[in-house]
Amino acid sequence: MSIFLLLPVLFLSIILHEFAHGYVAYRLGDNTAYVSGRLTLNPISHVDPIGTIVVPAVCWLFGWPLFGWAKPVPINPLRFPSPRRDMGKTAFAGPAANLLLAVLGAALLKVSLLLHSFLGASLLQTLVYMLQYGILINIFLAIFNLIPIPPLDGGRVVSALLPLKMSLQYEHLFRRYGLWIVFVLILSGAVKYLILPPTYFLVNVLAKIFGL
Repeated sequence: MSIFLLLPVLFLSIILHEFAHGYVAYRLGDNTAYVSGRLTLNPISHVDPIGTIVVPAVCWLFGWPLFGWAKPVPINPLRFPSPRRDMGKTAFAGPAANLLLAVLGAALLKVSLLLHSFLGASLLQTLVYMLQYGILINIFLAIFNLIPIPPLDGGRVVSALLPLKMSLQYEHLFRRYGLWIVFVLILSGAVKYLILPPTYFLVNVLAKIFGL
């Protein structure tokens, strides 16, 4: 039963991540996502067969933490007034959306706990379960995507911040092997040492801010 409670939270988190990329790109002058029908909250438009279906299913079958991703929103940086700078802003929009969702989740969790006498034990338990997962997975997604290795969002942000020559060298370094490095980090389990410490730190920060 738990997967049916957590899947909507996961789907909302990864869909809003991609929507944020497309929306910021649109505001900066690139309408590629809009004309391709991807500037939408319709989950069907963002389904990635592997990241949205297979990976969550495997996580559930093996008892792993529920994780996944949506189909990347198409972006054409050549449509931006300042391609490198605006690409960095567009890349950062996804993780920023996840962090905002985590803050919203913490606020809703606080409200739910304050209204416990009106909600009833069963409904409160369900809401707490979903909101706690929502806080954790959104911070996790934000930190994971900010790993500074292209093609992750963090790699694009770093590339936008570097001087042009260093940026080109940086992108050349990871162009062929960046995705493979990410896969090795995930499959080896090393990624948890990069992500879990800042994830739990931010979870604790939100808990203190909202008195959870």
